[in-house]
Amino acid sequence: MRQDEKTATRPAKTSVLRYLWYRSHREARDDAEAGRSIEMPTRSSLHPLQQVLRRLMLALGVLVLTTLIVYADHSGYNDNSDGTVTFLDSAYYATVTLSTTGYGDITPASDGARLVNIFVITPLRVVFLIILVGTTLEALTERTRQQVRVHRWRSRIRDHIVVVGYGTKGRHAVRTLIGQGVDKARIVVVDSQRKAVTAAGDDGLVSISGDATRSETLLKAEAQTASRVIVAPQRDDTAALITLTVRQLNRHATIVAAAREDENVPLLRQSGADTVVTSSSSAGRLLGVSMVSPVVARTLEDLMTLGAGLDLVERPVTQAEAGKNPRDCTELVMAVVRDRKVLDYSDDQVGTLRPGDRVVTVRHVVVETEE
Repeated sequence: MRQDEKTATRPAKTSVLRYLWYRSHREARDDAEAGRSIEMPTRSSLHPLQQVLRRLMLALGVLVLTTLIVYADHSGYNDNSDGTVTFLDSAYYATVTLSTTGYGDITPASDGARLVNIFVITPLRVVFLIILVGTTLEALTERTRQQVRVHRWRSRIRDHIVVVGYGTKGRHAVRTLIGQGVDKARIVVVDSQRKAVTAAGDDGLVSISGDATRSETLLKAEAQTASRVIVAPQRDDTAALITLTVRQLNRHATIVAAAREDENVPLLRQSGADTVVTSSSSAGRLLGVSMVSPVVARTLEDLMTLGAGLDLVERPVTQAEAGKNPRDCTELVMAVVRDRKVLDYSDDQVGTLRPGDRVVTVRHVVVETEE
């Protein structure tokens, strides 16, 4: 009976091992595919061409140093052609020695020259080869390192923010998020333009190149585990498709979409957007206010620009503020959020502030000037 039980468990163990092998193989394949479209933030400030040039300059420096060492003791070397070693012969000897070619036409003859070759030139040869071979190895291993970084990032990223579109709207949205204290590591940029993806990578953000209307692209951005998604493409129809795709992948994420025209706002809301910001009408209203009252327009611009002058901030009610009227707070309270309802500060339903309320206040930010 025990023998039958052991025999019966073998297929189950084999199936588990096959599943684990298939899963690891699939993850490796997905990481390799993602590594070609996901661009991680660059750690080095030098351009790859600058790195190669720097290595070549180091190799040239080792070659010049070896030449000077050989020429300083050129009398201890023997040239089979004419018996004397000139500066050109020293450079020639250093080149064939460091490159391990070694024709044998110039050889160290004295004991001092041989000791210098053992304790000085041989280590320099090793350094020279490391510099040159290191450049090749770095180029060969860059793809593997990229896949490792992508796999580590995909396994750790959770509750992050996905920004679709890194144009003017997307860049300013990212800057505002960073200004509000959001870590760059929690922001992922998706854009179909390679130039925009490169710009996001230069800004220290994880960026993905691809069509965000396709679920494969959003899955690479781990949109299914994101907490917030900002949809800011150039076209409203594209924004609607992206919003619909994001909502299918993630039912709980907060989606904020940008629309150019007011007539497309209902479509974006039906697609799953929680908040829709109309760029053209907002700009038009700001233009109209500017004509009537430029001071009011500058104040609105100041409120919308984070980190300078006046800022609109949403925060929880403090213990000291609980039980007070919004007008009695030290900061100017514009609205109160209670039970998911936004109430104007003058609304009779507000009464006094309660624990658990959130308030939208105007905060004065002191801009530090460089001396």
